[in-house]
Amino acid sequence: MLILLLLYVIFMVVVAGLSSGFGSHSFIRRLPPPFITLSSLLVSIVLLLTFNRLDSHSIWEPFQWQLPFARLQVGIDPLSGFFLFPLLVLILSSATYGLSYLRGHDAGRLHWFYFSLLTGGMVVVLIARNALLFILAWEIMALASFLLVITDQQKPAAIQAGWIYFVTTHIGLAFLLALFFLLGQISGGLDFAGWSGVTFTTRQANWLFILALTAFGLKAGFIPFHIWLPLAHPAAPSHVSALMSGIMIKMGIYGLLRVCLIIQPFQTWWGVLLIVLGGISGILGVLFAIGQHDLKRLLAYHSVENIGIILIGLGLGMIGITHGQPTIAVLGFAGGLLHIANHALFKALLFMGAGAVIRQTGSAAIDRLGGLIKFMPRTALLFGVGSAAICGLPFFNGFISELFIYAAGLAGATGSGTQLTLICLAAILMLALIGGLAVACFTKVFGIVFLGEPRQPLDPVPSEAPSGMRYAMTLLALLCLAIGLAGPLIMPILSKPVRFLTGPLPLLPLYSITRIVGLILGGLLGCFLMVAGLYRLIRRRPPIPAQTVTWDCGYSQPAPTMQYTASSFAAPITDHYRLPLQTHIACQKDSQLFPDQPWQFHSLVEDWFLSRIYAPLINTFDRIFASLRWFQSGKTGRYVLYIAVTLIVLIIWKFF
Repeated sequence: MLILLLLYVIFMVVVAGLSSGFGSHSFIRRLPPPFITLSSLLVSIVLLLTFNRLDSHSIWEPFQWQLPFARLQVGIDPLSGFFLFPLLVLILSSATYGLSYLRGHDAGRLHWFYFSLLTGGMVVVLIARNALLFILAWEIMALASFLLVITDQQKPAAIQAGWIYFVTTHIGLAFLLALFFLLGQISGGLDFAGWSGVTFTTRQANWLFILALTAFGLKAGFIPFHIWLPLAHPAAPSHVSALMSGIMIKMGIYGLLRVCLIIQPFQTWWGVLLIVLGGISGILGVLFAIGQHDLKRLLAYHSVENIGIILIGLGLGMIGITHGQPTIAVLGFAGGLLHIANHALFKALLFMGAGAVIRQTGSAAIDRLGGLIKFMPRTALLFGVGSAAICGLPFFNGFISELFIYAAGLAGATGSGTQLTLICLAAILMLALIGGLAVACFTKVFGIVFLGEPRQPLDPVPSEAPSGMRYAMTLLALLCLAIGLAGPLIMPILSKPVRFLTGPLPLLPLYSITRIVGLILGGLLGCFLMVAGLYRLIRRRPPIPAQTVTWDCGYSQPAPTMQYTASSFAAPITDHYRLPLQTHIACQKDSQLFPDQPWQFHSLVEDWFLSRIYAPLINTFDRIFASLRWFQSGKTGRYVLYIAVTLIVLIIWKFF
């Protein structure tokens, strides 16, 4: 399997690089997506067949290379194997979608080369078992995604978003280097296997956890490390946004779990901190999303929200282990891990649906759209599936993973111990609030974009998305439905990483809940199909003709502009949460009884983390470093002097 994964990475990069470098014909430049799709499908099938044989000792070192302190040491275990499943599925669907999405658009000759580098970097991150190899793959992943974000270099917003992402990810890299340096200093090596055999003191483990949380949190994008995410994801092409939001940010969760397994045993305050950060990210993420007017920016904030849900599940799992509660531990980790895969599927589906809308209408402004279900019925159906899944509604995959987290919280809330009860109750309340707000947000999105009438004339009239884009979305929608209805079938894949995190704890609660939910949902689906069949039989009778006017709400000449807008729909919620949202409202109105000019109203939910915390901090550092620009004179003599002084200082420090 490891040989196949390495060959898969090399194959994708080489094919994409050759087609980009030597493919002057459009046919040759379209070769990488089919190759990427077929190879991803092959690797997925092999991984599925061999997953049950994975263990923590499958490490392989193909050959020695000349990099100091680095070994080409790779391995695959149940944790990395579990993350590979959604990664391979999204690579397959994103490549299929991107081939049709980019048709007629100039994305640059190197687009698929960067795409292959991004996917290959993520695969190597998951299988790397040496610190320097991990960092190398991590940096390849970061640089490739940066180059994909700035694909549309004609838009200043895309360039700005790309540079903010570039700076943020390299700040995370600095913390990652510090983390690996300390681990190497304590253990005396840079191999993960050597780190796992070291016994860390509580103080060492706590500091390493903080470094890991910061380093990988900047990639995962939970609050307060999320500032790059709502800027970069809307700027990238939609199939890249699907890949980045669906699985790339999960590399941060993978890295955090990997380090926590190395420095275990878990500490109670680790789990509490994850639950607090998850609750804040989930609630503020969905609140920021409700106030957005750009479709892809709204979806980006929902990635912040769902990372928060994942952290709540993982935090409950850690607390269950530290308190000796196997039910909480198993259900918490199961819910967190399953939500990683589920979010990858439905968030990629939603970004692809948004991309189809933007491609066919030329606009991502929610308030300009409307009535698209008449022009794009298949896209509307698939986007509706993703909306139901992200809201955690029954029959879809988001319901199953959130149910596990709820069950973990209920098991702790009804258990013994005041501290554990309060923590689990808080987790349940935060998760319930996040779910309710998510339903409100996607009711707004689907209703404003697909229902009603177009709020502005659509020129040209939009048509259905190309078939390649629909096929990719259909695959993800079917997987969302399959996991939601056939929960017991995913247990062989989910139980191994859960056991890898929890140790030899009984998995009976996981299997029991899954079987019960599967039976209930199957029964409900059967009833629904029976009712639908009876309805079709009744409709075969000739209808009684009836004609009447549509209710016009008291207006003699209703117009599309009288419909709800995104702002008016969300106003009750944004007004209620105006303190954490800091909503800006601009209203221009005429006080006359019969005004001459139309009124104008605009609301803006600003991410005050960026405008009030990070922007002043960045400006302060910019002023400080601007005063030191004389140090960089550009004269070679001065640089030689700097090197000589540095060497003298190091020699003195070494001997004294």
